[in-house]
This record gives sequence, structure tokens and C-alpha cells, in this order.
Amino acid sequence: MPTPSPQRPPGTSALPRDRLPLDVAWMLPRHPRSVGRARRRLRQQLDAWKVPEALTETAVLLLSELMTNAYQHARATPGREILTRCELSAERLRIEVSDAGDTLPEPRTVTVEEESGRGLALVAALSDNWGAQLRSCGIGKTVWCEWALPRE
Repeated sequence: MPTPSPQRPPGTSALPRDRLPLDVAWMLPRHPRSVGRARRRLRQQLDAWKVPEALTETAVLLLSELMTNAYQHARATPGREILTRCELSAERLRIEVSDAGDTLPEPRTVTVEEESGRGLALVAALSDNWGAQLRSCGIGKTVWCEWALPRE
């Protein structure tokens, strides 16, 4: 008989609450293909943790936005990687994307004719909280978003 996965979110009987938080991170090259790779990895991880489908879809969408911003706007030297991190605790699901760029993102107002520039507006609208800060190591920044989880 197979044993249940040790990586499940709060609310499942197979995971004692003392096993939280769960945390996973990936280093990906600063390349357009990394956006899709990050989406696939996050979807697989959230499925393994049994995160509800609606939250998984939203988290994957917003990770895609944050990864695209990191790829397009980091203006870092070639060879730098993008760090993607996902944390599941009893209180929240949090997604982080860190890159070597040192310019903090700011939402902007776009016209209907513009084809880009709506990513951070999506992040703000579809997450419970989001933010950005310079990394403590002195290189780059981290942009994050999170969702509160219902209490059991």
C-alpha cells in the first residue's frame, strides 16, 4: 500500500501540522523558456501539496507574470539566474521571484492600446498581498505575492 505524500497542505489528515511549512525553490536561467518551466514546476508542486485547483491556477498565472518581469526587466549580466521560491504554511501560500536587477517594480497605468504593462496590476488584483524588496545579499531584488489560507 503506497504511503501518502509527506507534502500536503493544511487540512489533510496525512500531514501533521508540525510538518509545516513546506518550501521549495528552483534556480532557472534568465531565458524566455524559464517562464514555462517555472509554471510547470509550480503546478506539479502545488498538485503534490493538494492545493485547491482555483488557487493553483491563480498562483501559476501570477508566477508567470513575475517570471516574465524578471526575464524582461532585470537588466543583469548574462548568466545570472532567476530564483523562484514557493512556501506553504498553515497561514499562507507565498510565491517569490528573485533576480539580479536592482530596480524595484512599480505598477503603472497603461492605455488600452498598450500590449504590456498589466502584470503587476494582475498581481495586485489576484493576490491577497504582494511586495518587493532589495535582497539582503546586496545583489538584486525579490518580488513576492501571497494568499491567506482558511483556518481549519
